[in-house]
This record gives sequence, structure tokens and C-alpha cells, in this order.
Amino acid sequence: MKVVILCGGLGTRLREETEFRPKPLVSVGGRPILWHIMKIYAHHGFRDFVLCLGYRGNMIKEYFLNYEAMNNDFTVCLGCRNHVKYHGAHREQDFHVTLADTGLDTMTGGRLKRVEKYVDGDTFMVTYGDGTADLDVRALLEFHEAHGRLATVTTVRPSSRFGLVEVAQGGTVTQFAEKPQSDGWASAGFFIFNRGIFDYLQDDDCLLEREPLERLAREGQLMAYRHHGFFYAMDTYREFKYLNDLWDSGQAPWKMWGE
Repeated sequence: MKVVILCGGLGTRLREETEFRPKPLVSVGGRPILWHIMKIYAHHGFRDFVLCLGYRGNMIKEYFLNYEAMNNDFTVCLGCRNHVKYHGAHREQDFHVTLADTGLDTMTGGRLKRVEKYVDGDTFMVTYGDGTADLDVRALLEFHEAHGRLATVTTVRPSSRFGLVEVAQGGTVTQFAEKPQSDGWASAGFFIFNRGIFDYLQDDDCLLEREPLERLAREGQLMAYRHHGFFYAMDTYREFKYLNDLWDSGQAPWKMWGE
């Protein structure tokens, strides 16, 4: 089953890192966050990826073209009989990665439409190139297959950006909660779609999160999978630091794979 990862955004809110590289290549624990996302899927048995490239997509192409050399010891024979012999084997031996240039300014729905030709089978997965989760991808797929609708979106309870304070008459604080979770649900991405989604996608200006998903919801074709575990998206430098701190402390919840 194909896993499509949207990797083309500018990442303007993380300009400290994305001025020189695309956000999916921003490092968490010495590895691009894109690598972490792919390892989440691979842990559950999904290793066939389609990457939708845009901003500085050539750097993502170079990362994978050089993956063997950068992750193995190797011996080079120079001269007219040039060849390279790699020693050992990294743990991504069976990853299959299709890198597709989907345009610099294309919106998320347009990027997905552009890779339709690389998506085989009736069901496929889609996520963003900047979010991690301790998501049970197999359980998500089972949920999608059971309800029989066209689309599934993974949802989480978002935390408030601010601490909430309950104040009694006269000014006495009766309760203080530091960044509590809200009662609502927010999209975490980690979608599963049937091929019919491509009929909802139009030109490059099509934003997946607007008209296509809104229409699916109106038609009763969008279901929500509720994830109660960890989810964190890297949109700002503060979030970049938080994810790196979790990894460096050995307490990264999304690291479900072995060494």
C-alpha cells in the first residue's frame, strides 16, 4: 500500500531552519523528520512511499540518492573500472521511495492529484512531512476498512496555547490548568483515502483541507479516527526544540522501532 507524504511546503514559520533546507529535512536527533515519519509507517509494515516535492525538492532527491553512501561504510574503486562496494546493511533496505516534483506553489490537494499516476490499488495513506505520532497505523487501516467510507482523518484533542484560569466573583482563582486539552477534536493528518478522492481534487490551487474534505464531510464520506496518544507537529522553532529534546532524552513516544 502506498504512503503519500506531502513534502512541498515553504515552512515559513520555521525560517531559522527552512531558509536553507525543506522542512522535511529539518533534523530531529540527527535524522530528518521525514525519516522519522517513514519509520513510523515502516514499523507497521508500510514501506512503499511517494514523496510530493516542492520547495527545495532537489535536496530531498539528493538525500535519497546519497542514502547508501551516507548510511554505510563503503569501498570505492577509482578509474575506468569504477564501482562502489557497500559494507553492512542499514535498516531501510526494503524502502521503496518515489520522488515526484509536484511544483513550487502547488497546494496540498493539487500535489496529491499530481501523484495519482504513482498510486496503485484502491486504498492509500497520506500524511504531512512534519508531524510525528505514536499512531497504530494498522488499527487506523482496520477502522477505515470497517466503515466503508471514502476517507478517514486521524484526530487528536489539541492542547490550549494558554493556561486556563477559573475566577470566582471578587477575583479569587478557583482553578488553574496549564495548557489543558480542549473538548474538541483537531485533524492530525494521517489520512487514509480510497481512489475516489482523486475525483474531488482539481487544479494546482486545490487545498485538500478546504473544499475536498469539506465536501466529503457534507456527503457523509469522511470518518474520524480518534487517536488518544502522542501527536506533535513541527511548525515553529520552539516545536523543533521540543521534539529534539524528547529524542535526546530517550523519551520520544513516536520511536516504536528498534535500534
